[in-house]
Amino acid sequence: MTVYSLYIFDRHTECIYIRQWLPRSAAPRPDTSQPARIHNGDGGPHPARPGKLSAADDAKLIFGTVFSLRRMVRQLGGEDDNFISFRTGQYKMHYYETPTNLKFVMITDTKTNNLRIVLHQIYVNLYVEYVVKNPLSPVEHPRGVGVANELFEMALDSFISGGL
Repeated sequence: MTVYSLYIFDRHTECIYIRQWLPRSAAPRPDTSQPARIHNGDGGPHPARPGKLSAADDAKLIFGTVFSLRRMVRQLGGEDDNFISFRTGQYKMHYYETPTNLKFVMITDTKTNNLRIVLHQIYVNLYVEYVVKNPLSPVEHPRGVGVANELFEMALDSFISGGL
């Protein structure tokens, strides 16, 4: 199992933690032998501008995807249904929401089974222990002030590298 990244969003939709284990270049990429084309409304296609997104832009796209899929699942299935994971040809996105509306999103390879329990373990055993119980850690993270806790990061790295 390969874990690409972990995102944590607070209840105000701000990304408070991003951790990437594999660089974007190591992650599987779609075939780019044919350049993508964008139609911009003036009649002709234009080549898409290749470029890397910043971590903040990645986080916004991840949250937008989670928000949209979560809303769609609730509209189609009712309030009792939950969005758990989403798979594409390149990655699988796992989602866990805590009772305090923290959202944990993990991106892995497509062969990985559901990691909802693993995300719950990260929340209970790592986030609560090293961030919530830390008196120096802020309760709220205004304007995207993130989780800056070395013990949390070291414990998370050992948890992920330990093979889950």
